[in-house]
Amino acid sequence: MSARLLALALGLSLAAPIHAQTKDWQAVLDEARGQNVFWHAWGGDARTNAFIEWVSAQTSQRYGVTVTQVKLSDTAEAVTRVLSEKAAGRDEGGAVDLIWINGPNFLAMKEQGLLHGPFVADLPNARYLDLSPEAPASVDFTVPVEGMESPWRLARFVFVHDSERAPEPPRSMAEFVTWAEANPGRMTHPAVSNFMGATFLKQALVELAPDPAMLQEPATPETFETATAPLWEWYDALRPNLWREGRTLPENQGVQQQLLNDGEIDIAMSFDPASTAAAIAEGLLPDTARVFVTEGGMIGNVSFVAIPYNAANKAGAKVVADFLISPEAQAHMQDITVLGSFSVLDPARLDAEAQALFDALPTAEALPRLEDLGPTLLEPHASWMTLLTEEWSRRYTQ
Repeated sequence: MSARLLALALGLSLAAPIHAQTKDWQAVLDEARGQNVFWHAWGGDARTNAFIEWVSAQTSQRYGVTVTQVKLSDTAEAVTRVLSEKAAGRDEGGAVDLIWINGPNFLAMKEQGLLHGPFVADLPNARYLDLSPEAPASVDFTVPVEGMESPWRLARFVFVHDSERAPEPPRSMAEFVTWAEANPGRMTHPAVSNFMGATFLKQALVELAPDPAMLQEPATPETFETATAPLWEWYDALRPNLWREGRTLPENQGVQQQLLNDGEIDIAMSFDPASTAAAIAEGLLPDTARVFVTEGGMIGNVSFVAIPYNAANKAGAKVVADFLISPEAQAHMQDITVLGSFSVLDPARLDAEAQALFDALPTAEALPRLEDLGPTLLEPHASWMTLLTEEWSRRYTQ
């Protein structure tokens, strides 16, 4: 992830008109009018759900395109639905118009020919993106996007601690073991079936693997065994000192956050550096909650939306995807009172007026400074996450 992209983590972007009204795009707008786009998206975060409702209100008013969020607990639910429709020969009029998708799910859909596209380069607001081959908007867990999915927000894995109860949190994944030994039962992680729990394992894997470079290639039985051996040794030492000795794990980030707020644990985690400050403002975390990161860096990635090959409302889905990468939508999303998420826009493609707005961004004491977040670590290839969760389940749930 480039420093310029990260620079928008705390900035607003309100430059340039939303659409260049080309003849081809006008045809898309005409076809999209009156469509209701069924956006299948993880529904576990109230602020994100509210942002999607705002998007629907905006696209409805501007383009006559409404958005209905189909709230998922796992993106694989939407993938399975498209697979089922393909097996049934339903190659048109599919129930899924847009999917918030990443990693293994994107790889599976791409490999099985379940995606519409390429379409991203045809979106008018793609002019604000860096779409060079190695840019974050062009790669998903090491897999080339090739225009088959459109970025809409940047994510960064971070830890959260109660700075009053736990003033000296671990500064490396290895230190979590000694910290937990000294503070038994005071930390946990979400279930590994949830992406947050899986990311906790991946963060440890990236730090502990003998050769992290091998994680950028598809996993094989041999490389998986070699790379994960230190991870399982680490987790075996950590687990007995987790909350409830690791036998019970919170279902998701929201449940874990509640445990932190209730004083049952002292460390939680998030994929949004702004979520802690937002939760404090909403009374969902104590005023002493703060973000911290490990010294070697934290995993970061881009969230994308994709259109299934058989979507009933492809034109409407393109309009929504385009609006999501408009400076106006990105600015609204970056506002900490709304969502506070990283923007996917390239600052170099915005005008001076938009750049000047960065300093005016609302801030909060618990909102980390850009320099506090340290380096961004690349996600492993999508195959590692699948094997990692399967092996964890085999080892610890039998």
